[in-house]
Amino acid sequence: MNKYKAGVVGFSGYSGAELVRLLGSHPNVEPVLLEHRQDPGGRPAPVNHPQLRRAPSSPDSVGDEGLAVVFLATPPEVSMDLAPGLLDAGAKVIDLSGAFRLRDAATYARWYKQEHTAPQLLGEAVYGLPEFCRQRIRGARLISNPGCYPTAANLAIQPLIASGVADRSAGIICDAKSGVSGAGRKASLKTSFCEVTDNFSAYSVLDHRHVAEVLMVSGLDEPEFTFTAHLLPIDRGILETIYVRTRNVKSAEQLLDIYLRQYQTEKFVRLYQPGTLPDLAAVNRTNFCDIGFKFDPATGRAVIVSVIDNLVKGAAGQAIQNMNLILGCEETAGLL
Repeated sequence: MNKYKAGVVGFSGYSGAELVRLLGSHPNVEPVLLEHRQDPGGRPAPVNHPQLRRAPSSPDSVGDEGLAVVFLATPPEVSMDLAPGLLDAGAKVIDLSGAFRLRDAATYARWYKQEHTAPQLLGEAVYGLPEFCRQRIRGARLISNPGCYPTAANLAIQPLIASGVADRSAGIICDAKSGVSGAGRKASLKTSFCEVTDNFSAYSVLDHRHVAEVLMVSGLDEPEFTFTAHLLPIDRGILETIYVRTRNVKSAEQLLDIYLRQYQTEKFVRLYQPGTLPDLAAVNRTNFCDIGFKFDPATGRAVIVSVIDNLVKGAAGQAIQNMNLILGCEETAGLL
């Protein structure tokens, strides 16, 4: 297997730092730190790897450093600025922001409250949820890494929609909780220690930007899906409790069989026996999504719990899973 070089822009952020950590043990890839800006306030970055090569985050670095792929662990506006030049220089680009996740500029502007400055790439970008988009990912040059909340939600919801057992007229409710690292490293009052510790709060009620991704992948219409995000006083992890009314489902085993048909060959989705529910400790610092549920045959109600590490399966780990697919590496390389 060839040894590839992968550039990381935004390596001083939480997702970027996780990328560098995971790439450090990848058997086929050598990370290169691509400098984009000075760390605010002169503070040391979360990763300090003097042995790793550093280069500017410019198109010239693609050729100068021999970069096969570049990860953009950057805000959406930075990704929109950098991606076109890196692609033109010949690199594959995996973007961890929301810049290229949605299908058109109007939808992006509605949910992200800003204009899209690289709309010419929206039609080309491939949504990087390997469990549903694997074949398209392999041939893509621009991958849009899914958001953390939509990853956990879609892996739990989409099989029920696709099989027709979810009663969409009853609506689906997703009650989601995330650790503070999901908000990024940039300082804010909302995520400061005194605001978060011994506290629990909801945010972005009815207008969270990740809702658009869940609708896009699941096929749900907006009135059918209610999503509320909450901030947990922990550093990482996402737990989503999803409430669904089913139809034509007679037993928990029938519901489990739907999930097994979808995921029995997937390396990073683990299913629990009916009535057994996963927790954050089960997935912490792994690329797994664990799914469990409890089902009431008398009422057709299913309560599904889906958990991931927001920095791994919700960001850096899934980005590496996508990189493995586009480079032809073993999909689990560097992750198991």
